[in-house]
Amino acid sequence: MVNIDQINFENKRVVIRVDFNVPLDDNFNITDDTRMRAALPTINKVLNDNGMVVLMSHLGRPKKNPDPKYSIKPIIKHLEELLGRPVQFATDCMKAADQVAALKPGEVLVLENLRFYAEEEGKPRGVEKGEEGYDDAKKAVKASQKDFTKILAGYGEYYINDAFGTAHRAHASTALIADYFDANHKMYGYLMGKEVAAVNKVMNEIQHPFTAIMGGSKVSTKIEIIENLLTKVDNLILCGGMTYTFKKALGGKIGNSICEDDKLDLALDILAKAKEKGVNLVLAIDCVVGDKFGNDANTQVVDPMNIPEGWEGMDIGPKTRELFANVIKGSKTILWNGPCGVFEFDTFAQGSKAIAEAIAAATKEGGAFSLIGGGDSVACINKFGLADQVSYVSTGGGALLEAIEGKELPGIAAIKK
Repeated sequence: MVNIDQINFENKRVVIRVDFNVPLDDNFNITDDTRMRAALPTINKVLNDNGMVVLMSHLGRPKKNPDPKYSIKPIIKHLEELLGRPVQFATDCMKAADQVAALKPGEVLVLENLRFYAEEEGKPRGVEKGEEGYDDAKKAVKASQKDFTKILAGYGEYYINDAFGTAHRAHASTALIADYFDANHKMYGYLMGKEVAAVNKVMNEIQHPFTAIMGGSKVSTKIEIIENLLTKVDNLILCGGMTYTFKKALGGKIGNSICEDDKLDLALDILAKAKEKGVNLVLAIDCVVGDKFGNDANTQVVDPMNIPEGWEGMDIGPKTRELFANVIKGSKTILWNGPCGVFEFDTFAQGSKAIAEAIAAATKEGGAFSLIGGGDSVACINKFGLADQVSYVSTGGGALLEAIEGKELPGIAAIKK
């Protein structure tokens, strides 16, 4: 597999898959440009080599073509500011051949939202799976997907995938397009390379003790990740809403706390597997509860095995913060996915803040490698201003989770072929 630094892109057209799926407000202003900034090193590498750049991305989940609500055009002005040069725009990603051919070295063209076409995702619109006509509609989309992909591939002499956030999707622009380029003409961008290296370090180049902190509201959404981690970690901290499924499974009274009643046996199975494998599975020993779901709720600290009726668990308590922090600070590899409370409310943000601070301390003082991933964890680390004090903050949500589950991501596999 060729490395981007091995190539001189002078006078070459390069089609780059980026992840510009950025949040926009009601006036189409970008509220967080992290993903755009993350792609700049790759884009600038090609431009500094005096190459020509064709950028392609999706934005949101459009259901028709075109859909002005999901147009990529509103982000062009900000991209021009970030790159310090004019940026051209193609109003239809399938009808940009003339604009691509007219590009001069040092110029940039952005294609309109790839998902305006059903062929990007390879699934039909207007009919749901299981409904009459779905199978025929899917066959039709799949049949036209090859032509769609071929047109995209024709826009570049080289293909760079720098969109780790979509690497878990076998879409036209993330996986299928790579088949049109030989091994010397397709590669990871800088961001993709860093993401792959970070995941590999956490999952395959482990320094022990290895601690994973898994938060979130439901056990069911994290079961495959948890089961894979049980084969690798020394310590597994389970927190967030899923805590109360475990506590109820153990016979606790959890008041109005969130709970998956149909997953109580699963929770007990996880506890048993952890014990069998010698993994230190750590749960909260106290929690902050509220009498309603809001920042202005009345609060008290209680035993998570005995939460009063009418109250719900919203954060970990002070004893648990100390417990979790001690485990984290003694670690050499740390993975954090999911907050341990409703951190959006300042009243219930102290637990997640304590975890973030412990990870930062372990990284700085203990030399640990720390990987933060998943939308809420990234929001946490940013909220507390600690993103620059951990080893790596991933841009991939679903992609990172699937990588942690041990799955091979289509967008990565396609480059390795």
